[in-house]
Amino acid sequence: MSSGRTVIDQRFELIEPLGKGGMGTVWRAYDVALHREVALKEVRNLDESRTDPGIHRERVLREARALARIGHPNVVAVHHIVDSDQYDHPWIVMELVRGRALSDVLADGSLPPRQVAALGRGILGALRAAHAAGVLHRDVKPANVIVREDGSPVLTDFGIAAITGMTALTSTGSVVGSLDYVAPERLQGIEGNPASDLWSLGLVLYFAVEGHQPMRRDSAVATLAAVISGQVPTPQRAGPLSGVLGALLVADPSRRPDPAQLDVMLAEVAERTTIGPPLSNPQYPLPPQTFATSWPGSGQQQFPTPWPESAGSTGVVEHRKPAPPVRRWGILAAAGATAIVIALTVVLLLRPDSSVSATETPPSETTVQTSAGPLTPKPSAGQVANLHDPKNLRTALTALESAAGGTLFTRTTIYPTFISTGAPVPTRPSVYDEFSYRDGAATRTGPGGDLSEPTVALGIFNWDALPELFRVAERDLGVPAPTSRYLIVDPAWTFNNDRPTLLVYVADEYGGGYLAADADGTVVDKIPR
Repeated sequence: MSSGRTVIDQRFELIEPLGKGGMGTVWRAYDVALHREVALKEVRNLDESRTDPGIHRERVLREARALARIGHPNVVAVHHIVDSDQYDHPWIVMELVRGRALSDVLADGSLPPRQVAALGRGILGALRAAHAAGVLHRDVKPANVIVREDGSPVLTDFGIAAITGMTALTSTGSVVGSLDYVAPERLQGIEGNPASDLWSLGLVLYFAVEGHQPMRRDSAVATLAAVISGQVPTPQRAGPLSGVLGALLVADPSRRPDPAQLDVMLAEVAERTTIGPPLSNPQYPLPPQTFATSWPGSGQQQFPTPWPESAGSTGVVEHRKPAPPVRRWGILAAAGATAIVIALTVVLLLRPDSSVSATETPPSETTVQTSAGPLTPKPSAGQVANLHDPKNLRTALTALESAAGGTLFTRTTIYPTFISTGAPVPTRPSVYDEFSYRDGAATRTGPGGDLSEPTVALGIFNWDALPELFRVAERDLGVPAPTSRYLIVDPAWTFNNDRPTLLVYVADEYGGGYLAADADGTVVDKIPR
C-alpha cells in the first residue's frame, strides 16, 4: 500500500492500536474491500511456555465462533477470521465500536440509578442472546463493556466463553475469570449455569451506581474469601436500584431472578422518574422499591448445570486507552470463609491489563486451582419456604411486625423467597426504616428516609385468596406458564380510588401482566400482556 501500513490478509490495513491486553493487540483497521473501518484483534500466544500453539489457536477460534453464534445489537459482531499459515497467530475481524469502556466511564465517577438500569438492560439483553445461543460469557466486568456514543452498551471479549458442545480447554478444578466478578458457585467448581453471568452483571451494576467494586479487598486472598462467602455490602447510593441489586446478588444462583424477571425490574427503574403507582398500562411489572436483602452467605446446593463445562482463554476487545502493565505473581494461600478454612492455590496470570482506571485498581484475571476438589460452604438448613403460600406469608409478616415494632408498612414487594418493605420508625413516625424477610428471619436493612407515602396494615389482606388470584392471573393475562411471579402491596393505589390494593404479577420471557385486587381478594382490574 502506498501508505506504508501493514495489510493483513491482503485486505485489512492496520491504522492504529486501540489497546493491548493479555492476548495481544486490538487495532483500528480499514477494510479495503468494503471501504469501512473495523476492529482487528491480533491474538498472540504471549506465553508459549504454558500454552501449546494448537490450543491457543483453538481458543481464538472459540471466541470467534462464540461471537458468530450471537446476533444482537448489544454484542460486538464478528465479521471474519484470518487463520492461515502466513501468520503466526489468528486475527479476528470485528465491528469497530465507537465509544468508551465502561471502566473508563466510571473513572469519572458513579452514574445515577436510572442510567445504570438502562445500561443493565442492554448488557442483560446481550447475555440473554448469548445464553439462547448456548454461550456463557464468564467474564462480565466494566472493562468488557463498551458504551457507545449514544449511551448503549456493547458486551465484548468472549475469549473465555463456555460454548455448548465444545471440549473444555482448561484443566479440571480451575476457574478462569476476573476474581472479583466471579460468582461464588464457580469457586465451588460449579460451572455451566447462566445465573453465574447474572451475578457478574449485578456486580457491574453495583460498581456503576456505588462507585466502587464491593468484593475487592487489599489482597487476592482476601478478595477470594469475600467472593466465597457471597457477602455483598449494602449499597448506599443505589436508590430505586437497591431492590434489583438485593434480588440479584445472592450467593445461591437458584434464588436469583430469572432473566425475564430481571429485565422487567431494570425496566421499571430505567423508565420511571418517581416511585409511585404503576402506569395504567405498563409494559413491565414493578420491582421492589426498597433494599431487598440482608445479603446472606451461600448454602450448599446442587445447582442446575444446563450446559457442559467448557473454557477458553482470555481475550480483550480494547476500545479504550491502554494502561501500564501490571505484574501478577502466583501465590499459595489459605482463605477462611464463614468458619471454614479452605486451602487454595491461586495462580494469578501475568498479564498487562488496560482496564485499570482511577476508581478500579488492577483486578483479578485469575485461575483458581482447588487443592481438594470443589469448595463447599456450610450447608444451609432446610428448604426455603414459598412466601406465596398463605401460611408461610403470615409467618413472615408476623416476623416483620416484630422486627419493625408495629403493624404499618410502606409499599411492600413479596417474592417467593423474600420480602422487601419499609415501616415507620416508632419513635420518629415521620421517617421510615427498610426491612427484608429472608430465610425465616426479618431484618432491618437500613434507614429509608422521610415517610412521604401512605402506610397500610398488611394483616387486612385476605391472603387465603392468593392461590386463586394467581390462577386467575395466569388464565386471564395471557401468561399461562409464568416463569416469575411476585406481589406488590400498594397502600393507596391511584387506579383503585386510593384504596390499599394487592397487585399480582406474572411474566415469562416474552413479558407479563398484572391484576389488581382489593384487600378482600376481589379483582378490580386486569392488565394483560
